[in-house]
Amino acid sequence: MSVTIDLPAINGARRRIELRAASSFDPRGAPFEKRIAFAAAHVTVDALAEYEPALAPVIDWDTTLAYRRYLWSLGFAVAEAMDTAQRGGGLSWDNARELIVRASAEAKSCNGRIACGVGTDQLSPGAAIDSVIAAYEEQLAVTETAGSQAIVMASRALAACARGPEDYARVYSRILGQSSRPVILHWLGERFDPQLAGYWGSSNIDQAMSTCLAIIAEHANKVDGIKISLLDKNREIEMRRRLPAGVRMYTGDDFHYDELIAGDDQGYSHALLGIFDAIAPVAAAALRAFDAGNVTKYHELLAPTVPLSRHIFRAPTYAYKTGVVFLAYLNGHQNHFRMLGGQEGARSLLHLSDLLILASNAGLLRDPSLAARRMKPLLDLGGFA
Repeated sequence: MSVTIDLPAINGARRRIELRAASSFDPRGAPFEKRIAFAAAHVTVDALAEYEPALAPVIDWDTTLAYRRYLWSLGFAVAEAMDTAQRGGGLSWDNARELIVRASAEAKSCNGRIACGVGTDQLSPGAAIDSVIAAYEEQLAVTETAGSQAIVMASRALAACARGPEDYARVYSRILGQSSRPVILHWLGERFDPQLAGYWGSSNIDQAMSTCLAIIAEHANKVDGIKISLLDKNREIEMRRRLPAGVRMYTGDDFHYDELIAGDDQGYSHALLGIFDAIAPVAAAALRAFDAGNVTKYHELLAPTVPLSRHIFRAPTYAYKTGVVFLAYLNGHQNHFRMLGGQEGARSLLHLSDLLILASNAGLLRDPSLAARRMKPLLDLGGFA
């Protein structure tokens, strides 16, 4: 079934678009066999609670945890309390701590794999290195006590106070030395977070990569893998070829994930992606085709999702969370389009209109009629009559 809807176009023009329904495949099942695939999951706020969106958000726990159960049912592992959940952009450490505890318990009940973000976001600006270490230690303890694997996230506080590569080596050596199981490291580029510019002690990518690789090599038994989100596929390929044996590369490249996961004759990347939250059913079907050896089908399914992902993650890249939540709203996974910190307003009406079209093209609309009905109030509020 298809549905038509009028949408705004550039320069005030109108366009009539036909929305098509998602494909009829059922991608549910056990975890994937050939690749590990983490979906970094978003959170849903309680839009009817009495709160100040920019100051004290209230989480809708039932809806938030239901979406994680949905991801596990498709075969994904869940990357929890990451930037997709607006960590560092509306989700406080108090919120994140509760999210980690609740989601880790839910994972146990579902037999689902989970890894949770460990950072330093409880710190005030101007923190010193010792405070950064203590903050990481606190969050690592919470995460491991909850039963989750840790994802050691890049730290704004460390980026602000580190004087060079030796400070990164000191901090990461301390944290990796204390972890009870191998962790996933996280290198988030400045396109995702400008406050992380110069991470690993240098604005030169070659030098930064060398520092990171040296830390990994020294603690390879404590590193499951590293997720890099530089949106530069060649840098990712270069780094994965230099990783110690047994250390995985988890792609965080929301522009080139299809080819990086497929790999080449020298290796491949696993995945830890925010876009998998938004394209979960199609991505799951693609990964199942890949497991079955049908690489052609894998590429056929994922190819239409790439333009959507590049649109969602277009500059300013850190606003991508708006598109992820918008698609969850269109598909009925939550009953409103409100976000932590009022970030539903971070993208234009034209941007959201294009997103709707691209989601339709990618076969991601579960019910085009529902999507059209939910788009209409936004159009009305935007003055599109």
